[in-house]
Amino acid sequence: MSDPIAFIDLQAQQARIRDKVDAAIARVLDHGQYINGPEVAECEAALGEFCGAEHVIGCANGTDALGLVLMARGVKPGDAVFVPAFTFIATGEVVAWMGATPVFVDIDPKTFNMDPQHLKASIAEAREKGLTPACVVPVDLFGQPADYPAIRAICEEEGLFLMADAAQGFGGRLNDQSVGTLGDASTTSFFPAKPLGCYGDGGAIFTDDAELADVLRSLRNHGAGKDRYDNVRIGMNGRLDTVQAAILIEKLKIFPDEIEARQRVAERYNALLSDVAEVPFVSNAAQSAWAQYTLKVENRDAVRAACAEDGVPTQVYYPVPLNNQTAYKHYPTGPGGCPVSDELAEKVLSLPMHPYLDEGTQDRIVASVRKALGA
Repeated sequence: MSDPIAFIDLQAQQARIRDKVDAAIARVLDHGQYINGPEVAECEAALGEFCGAEHVIGCANGTDALGLVLMARGVKPGDAVFVPAFTFIATGEVVAWMGATPVFVDIDPKTFNMDPQHLKASIAEAREKGLTPACVVPVDLFGQPADYPAIRAICEEEGLFLMADAAQGFGGRLNDQSVGTLGDASTTSFFPAKPLGCYGDGGAIFTDDAELADVLRSLRNHGAGKDRYDNVRIGMNGRLDTVQAAILIEKLKIFPDEIEARQRVAERYNALLSDVAEVPFVSNAAQSAWAQYTLKVENRDAVRAACAEDGVPTQVYYPVPLNNQTAYKHYPTGPGGCPVSDELAEKVLSLPMHPYLDEGTQDRIVASVRKALGA
């Protein structure tokens, strides 16, 4: 029997750096500063150096990162925040936290990212409904940066804040600019399965706005002022744990090499599958972080079942667009709804993707997919 295939092989990565991770954790245990220890600032500095952002604010997870930025911007009831319909729920969830209105925008059928034209129409319709447009939150879905030049032009024209949700995109680039510097603020997640993940929950916010960064540092620590018992604003407990920061420092050292390996895996998938399935489209201006490798296929359930019989794992991200989910159906979409999101939700299929996917295992996956597609 063939060895089982890991959808994301964290064990292979851990084996590569286990001694360094063990030593990093041991240093934290030795100094005992489990909250706001020195590794947190060191990790933030290393992340900023990696992507070029002037200020990095580590936090507890990617969802808190999004929420903290909206808090810092004073987003409130009556405000409209524009998010793609085809993404993980956190992007819309944080808007509801604020009592604001998420407006679901459709996506481009090739990149799976926010459609700038539908965004522009959605902003106009939101105003007609009496909402106050406040913020746009593009998502770098599956690792490819959104069309930030087009979206930024709309934000500047409309006077809106641009927050990049780079939970899947950190490590990518657009027009030779790193993800983390493409929005007025950018957020990411260090969930273990992300391209750069820790061994628990973690996240970060990136910005070049010093004043915003100061507010975010306060908000993540209960709204603290200079005196820890004088809380100057309503905040939250959203800090990054020292142990996770220590792990991220070591993982960031091998991250560039892992991004290159992901690119090689994606290119090989493309070469072996492009004649039987619609493989991912990546803009010439972009470099994906390849958080996922996602095909578009017909008869997806049958393909998944056939692959499972061969011991090949697959995943579906995301089977239900946000605007169709129970808690969010009453929120508005842009004009005409989100038909592209609805269609893609029926067709997307993600294959195993990680930097340690060897060619032999990849050949097994490809052979199973091709057979399932009747090739």
